Amino acid sequence: MPMADAGPRPGGRVAEALRTLGQGALELAFPTRCVRCDMPGSLICDECREALPWICQRWACPHCGAPFGWLTCTECKRDWGVRSTVAALTFAGTPARMVTCFKDEHEMRLAPVIAAAMATALDEASAWPAEDGRARFSADDVDVLCFVPATAGAYARRGFDHMELVARDLSCMVGVPLADVLARHAASDQRGLGKAERERNLAGTVEVVGDVAGLSVLLADDVITTGSSVRACANALLERGARDVSVCALARVW
Repeated sequence: MPMADAGPRPGGRVAEALRTLGQGALELAFPTRCVRCDMPGSLICDECREALPWICQRWACPHCGAPFGWLTCTECKRDWGVRSTVAALTFAGTPARMVTCFKDEHEMRLAPVIAAAMATALDEASAWPAEDGRARFSADDVDVLCFVPATAGAYARRGFDHMELVARDLSCMVGVPLADVLARHAASDQRGLGKAERERNLAGTVEVVGDVAGLSVLLADDVITTGSSVRACANALLERGARDVSVCALARVW
């Protein structure tokens, strides 16, 4: 005869109470503060959230995601090899601080916040066409979501792959399966390099370590500057037989 459910065990309730108490003590000692203005209470306060520099997808370049390139884009020549690119925010102010706090200050609670911003932009972009006439994003048209991976050096320095954390949350939000299929070999830090230097720096450093043949891939990254990283990853995916590659990012430098 099956036993009746006795409910939560006392030990489980005690452990949960201790966790809650510990979290409360940490919050009292080190209160959560806004990444932009340092206001206590939340990672992004209401005022800074209202001031986020959202990119209007209606006017954005469908190819590289630049904010005002719908008809004529000054940031690309439509030669990235991707089907579409969607960036949520311009890289300034709060978005820049979000990336710095997440990657360099280990504020990993920002992962779902960043993923939510990207999911919001993808939802808006679903109403506008890419160059092939299809929606810039549709979960029904994408087979897998992957991410621009950290190099081994960056992983060792931080102890985590920041885009893997974001991609896991984004995968759940948009309903696209996550596929960890990319690896990056050693390369110099991209910050401070020009476009041509970035291209040379990334040449041959991206490897596809999973089967992507025939798949439509959504590639996630945090910041798009010249597009070198996403282009290198997209080219590697296409060379391994991916049907097409679309890109989404938190922020776009322009």
